[in-house]
Amino acid sequence: MLAFQRVGNSAYRDVPGVYSHIIDPNERRRMALAEIDKASFGWYHLRLIVVTGVGFFTDAYSLFAVNLATAMLGIVFWQDSNGGVMPHNADTAIKVSTSAGAVAGQMFFGYLADVLGRKRMYGIELLIIISATVAQALCASSNALSFVGAFIFWRVLMGLGIGGDYPLSSVITSEFASTKWRGSIVAAVFAMQGFGQFAAAIIALVVTTAYRKTLEPVHSVSECNGDCLRAVDIMWRIIIGFGSIPGWFALYYRLTIPETPRYTFDVLYDVETASADARRYRSGKKGGAQIDRLHQARAQAEMLKYRTPRPGPLEIWRFFTKRSNALKLLGTAGSWFLLDVAFYGINLNNSSVLSAIGFDKKDNIYMLLHNAAVGQLVLICAGAIPGYWFTVATVDIFGRRPIQLAGFTVLTILFCVIGFNFNGLSQKSLLVLYILCQFFFNFGPNATTFITPAEVFPTRVRATAHGLSAGCGKIGAMLAQVVFAPMVKRGATPANPSPWLHGVMQIFALFMFCGIGTTLLVPETRRRSLEELAGEGGEGRCETPLKGHTHCEKRHHANQTSSQTILTSSRRHWEDPVCAEKVGGNVMD
Repeated sequence: MLAFQRVGNSAYRDVPGVYSHIIDPNERRRMALAEIDKASFGWYHLRLIVVTGVGFFTDAYSLFAVNLATAMLGIVFWQDSNGGVMPHNADTAIKVSTSAGAVAGQMFFGYLADVLGRKRMYGIELLIIISATVAQALCASSNALSFVGAFIFWRVLMGLGIGGDYPLSSVITSEFASTKWRGSIVAAVFAMQGFGQFAAAIIALVVTTAYRKTLEPVHSVSECNGDCLRAVDIMWRIIIGFGSIPGWFALYYRLTIPETPRYTFDVLYDVETASADARRYRSGKKGGAQIDRLHQARAQAEMLKYRTPRPGPLEIWRFFTKRSNALKLLGTAGSWFLLDVAFYGINLNNSSVLSAIGFDKKDNIYMLLHNAAVGQLVLICAGAIPGYWFTVATVDIFGRRPIQLAGFTVLTILFCVIGFNFNGLSQKSLLVLYILCQFFFNFGPNATTFITPAEVFPTRVRATAHGLSAGCGKIGAMLAQVVFAPMVKRGATPANPSPWLHGVMQIFALFMFCGIGTTLLVPETRRRSLEELAGEGGEGRCETPLKGHTHCEKRHHANQTSSQTILTSSRRHWEDPVCAEKVGGNVMD
């Protein structure tokens, strides 16, 4: 196991051991975190993005693949009872089940990540996703259990793992990322969702093409039997099951990563282990750190002078019942909720959009499944993926709040145009508006609502806050699927299958407008350290003036007197965005 741990740590980098001579453990904490915050973008950041981003690739693939597989499931399991079409209630239950599991996973894993540590929980959620995905691909009906019941069970369990990935991946990435590029690094992890959606459409296209000769002779879903039925049954299992493969490549590194230094410093008060974890992260050296246990015990006792409250139910309640903290949580959770209502609800318009670009032809089973995959591929490449990467490129230039405000504002306008002028829009106009919506979702609140909860809260409640925010988002997704999907089809006729679509778009415009208000509750986080955002003054203890000098100044001068030579040689480590200004030029770039 030690060998596994050593190799796993090579995925993360750290600096040489320059902190062991520093007497004050809190000073060592500040200097170690400054090394992470000031690190230039390197290969270790790319490894971090890949290892954490694979989870989001898998999440998006699993969520999107079931949408593409729905038509296939109807052909296989409802051929006799419903003419090869999945009933609406079963379709809704299957899709909502994942969101329901995700709500529980986001809140549960977020809380455990604060109480037990990021490292202990990381990888467990990916194991759940992999296992549940494989189980879904093996589902079948029996005399004792219906297919829907078994499939929903595994979808809920998969949702639990998907939900857990949100707070863990975002918080770990945020706590390891440099301050200058933290937004782009976290956004790049989230942007893997676009590639997951792309991969799901590609796999669906590949398996459909592979069985083209079997599917082409069958002109409707009600006629699919024999070889056609067997082919479709194999196809949906391959599409769903493939989602488990990418996770295996990241699982090992997730199970062997070091704990984030911020958690080890601020929650465990273990300055020696935290400094060692910081070194492994930045240097990329293999092997465990050699820690003097006696020195560690003394440093840990000294670190208790600076302790913050331990995470737990009472501390979480105490923290979030404070008005300023409650408003921040309202801003992050409320924005995510309002976003996801419309983000998931816009998919109600997919059939109209696919029709507009000519992918609604259903001459045979092959054309039906092929066009669904290609149509989704076009929409993803045109709107979603560019939106994700525009955010990656600009979030540390423009800032989180301006991008989120602009996104909500533009989306409000777009939904108003669709909702109030729906009957006057041509198919090409509807296509353009749909693609613009997808673009400004992802170059806007869909990305920024993921980033900010991992930045604005202190270490001890950071994962819990992110889990609560993300959970509210998935509640919004469930609202869209359960309430607005039936509303769209209210009074439907063969000539007009979605008579209330324009009204739902108007409601979504109101949700987007409200998102502007919740965004204003969240502070801007661009180029600010996590300690500064948490109200810890960059060092954690620089807020209180003492007779004209801050606590930071006094400690600086004391250390300068006792360790002048050491501090001179290590001066490059003293950069602190708050303390630098107060000390008066003793910090060097």
